[in-house]
Amino acid sequence: MRSFVTWGKSRGGGLAPSRLGLLETEPLQGRDEDTLAHADFSSMLSEEEKEELKAELLQLEDEITTLRQVLSAKERHLVEIKQKLGMNLMNELKQNFSKSWHDMQTTTAYKKTHETLSHAGQKATAAFSNVGTAISKKFGDMRNSPTFKSFEERVETTVTSLKVFFRRRSYEEANEE
Repeated sequence: MRSFVTWGKSRGGGLAPSRLGLLETEPLQGRDEDTLAHADFSSMLSEEEKEELKAELLQLEDEITTLRQVLSAKERHLVEIKQKLGMNLMNELKQNFSKSWHDMQTTTAYKKTHETLSHAGQKATAAFSNVGTAISKKFGDMRNSPTFKSFEERVETTVTSLKVFFRRRSYEEANEE
C-alpha cells in the first residue's frame, strides 16, 4: 500500500509533513508554493514507487493525447454536420440571442420592470401633453397681447417697405439698361 505524504504548514510557519493527503483544505501560499516547486521528493520514494509513478505518468499522458485527438475529430464532425444542415455561426448566434431574449422576457424581474417602465412612460406622455397644451395656451395668450400685436404690425410694415424697396430697385435697374 502506498502512503502519501503531503506538506502542510507547521506552527512555526514553515513546511512540515502532514498525513491529511487529499483532505488538506488550506490553499498553498506564495512562499509555500515556491518551496514545494524546488523540493526534491524523489528521495522519499522507493525505486518501485518511482517506477509505478513513471508508468502512471506515461499512461496519463497517452490518455490525454488520445482524448485530445478524439475531441478534435468530434469537433470536425460537428462542423461538417452543421455545414450540411446549413447552420453557421451567425445563425447559431441569432438562435442563442433569440432564446436568451425570450428567456429573459419570461422572468418575473423583466415583467415587473417592463410594467413599471410602461407605467412611467404613460405618465411622462401625459406630462408632456400637459406641457404642450400649456405652451400652446401661452402662445395664444401672447398673440392676443398688445405687445405682440405691436410687434406683428412692425414686422408687417418692415416687410412691406422691403418689398417696395426691392421692386423700385429692380425697376430702376431695368430702365437703366
